[in-house]
Amino acid sequence: MMANSELTLSPECIAGRYHDAAITRPGGHAAGRITFSIHTDMAELEAEWRVFDDCSLNSLHQSFDWCASWVKTHGSELLIVRGAAGKEPLFLLPFEIERGRLFRTARLIGSEHSNLNTGLFDGRDGAFCAECVLALASGIGRQLRQFADVLVLERTPRIWRGAPHPLAALAGIEHPNASFQLPLLGTIDRTLTQLNAKRRRKKMRISERRLAEIGGYDYVIAREKPEAHALLETFFKQKAARFEAIGLPDAFRQAETRAFFHALIDSGADEPDRLLELNAIRLKGEHAGRISAIAGLSRKGDHVICQFGSIDEGIAAGASPGELLFYRIIERLCREGVALFDFGIGDQAYKRSWCTIETRLRDIFLPITLRGRAAAAVFRAVARAKRWIKANEKFYAFIQRKRRLRQMSAASADEP
Repeated sequence: MMANSELTLSPECIAGRYHDAAITRPGGHAAGRITFSIHTDMAELEAEWRVFDDCSLNSLHQSFDWCASWVKTHGSELLIVRGAAGKEPLFLLPFEIERGRLFRTARLIGSEHSNLNTGLFDGRDGAFCAECVLALASGIGRQLRQFADVLVLERTPRIWRGAPHPLAALAGIEHPNASFQLPLLGTIDRTLTQLNAKRRRKKMRISERRLAEIGGYDYVIAREKPEAHALLETFFKQKAARFEAIGLPDAFRQAETRAFFHALIDSGADEPDRLLELNAIRLKGEHAGRISAIAGLSRKGDHVICQFGSIDEGIAAGASPGELLFYRIIERLCREGVALFDFGIGDQAYKRSWCTIETRLRDIFLPITLRGRAAAAVFRAVARAKRWIKANEKFYAFIQRKRRLRQMSAASADEP
């Protein structure tokens, strides 16, 4: 991998909405010439974007349909950076612009609700893609400064699916939370050998026995859109009740956020991939039709991410319906050939009980302007403060209570 000093920037070329800068590797073969262009319209890049989507190393959070759903529901101002070697596209980094009072921030689209951000890379030559990323950091500032002051790439992996990720070439700081994964080994029995299989099966049997005492249950996969939308609304209600009970702000309160997840259901991803699939435990007997637990899953190839989950605290909570739901989901996905089940970001006891892989994530802040340098320093300080706060349980609880009070005050102000 070449150091930044070995890369030379050619004069920029500007044509309409396209702003090109070229990086030439010493020796200067055509394959070594990296050209960047800047785009503000997803549609003009859709064909090659969908080719990038086919690479299993690229997160579904940067997939075309995921980003399109976010942009549609949030009205985002876009800044898409494209890198190519000759005529061959190497990567896409899809950003949205946030305009603050002091500086403009370019974040990967939908970062607020993404578990893993990889950008979109060719995947065939990791070393060359990493060199391309270094070239971006050292040379593209002149082309981007009219759009943003700082680029923010949050929740990026250093290692992903067993290989170094190209974005690891950039300096970053550790994200406050890791994400957690469980490899699936073809059958539930083989998969459980990685864990305490006896204890896991015992918990499942206890859950089923307790649910049988009140009439039993069905494991539901919402294949039809009306049922999926109804389950999503039930999730929002369950999660809001849970947040209120523990004194935390509701992360799904905003109308745009709810519209986004509904839009994912309506997106026409090709089977077996799904942007959002709702799974649930539905009670039978005296509580027939009551939804006891819900999980929202996203699938891309052999990788499934749990985007969210909730339980009904009012009935059968002692039966651990959430744990039972995960057991049934993982059992099914083993049969369907999924290789990796991802519980997503956040360090929680139930995730550690299921998972054998902990993926540390990084936040990268790339200043573009002088003002952006100050912004990047602020972002780094905030990220470090978040890590410290999360490590201090009492102070973290205090901060969350303050956030919830601010949210309740804002909600009251919005009421007529």
